[in-house]
Amino acid sequence: LGDANLSGANLSSANLGDANLSGANLSSANLSDANLSGANLSDVNLRGANLSSANLSDANLRGANLSSANLSDASPQGGEDLRGANLGGANLRGANLGGANLRGANLSNYGLGGDFNADLSDAKNLTPEQVKSANSWNKAKYSEHFRTQLGLPPQQNEFL
Repeated sequence: LGDANLSGANLSSANLGDANLSGANLSSANLSDANLSGANLSDVNLRGANLSSANLSDANLRGANLSSANLSDASPQGGEDLRGANLGGANLRGANLGGANLRGANLSNYGLGGDFNADLSDAKNLTPEQVKSANSWNKAKYSEHFRTQLGLPPQQNEFL
């Protein structure tokens, strides 16, 4: 399925584990609850895609466009699983990572802060070492507890 145009496709609950989707266009696709574990998603366009509660463990997302994608935990039983995923060089600008399991995810060469606006405030199993391997890591949004672990000052309230 490499380079396939699946823009807007409904692939909810699909089993695409270990699939090669490199370079595919999955923008605005519904991949909620899909199994993408071990899939090759390098350079895939997932802009605006719904990946809530999808399994992306050990997936290769290097260079993928995940801008404005929903990577949140939409159900109490499910949850976005990015354990061991390679997010190096991925575009997560405006992506919703609330509740995502990032244990062992590779964030190197990825920009978290500034224009990227990464919101990691509810991400699970994230370590300071992972975060500090990313570019602009000190400008992303984190929970107050995690900001303390990172040695960052409290988040400024923009409405004051």
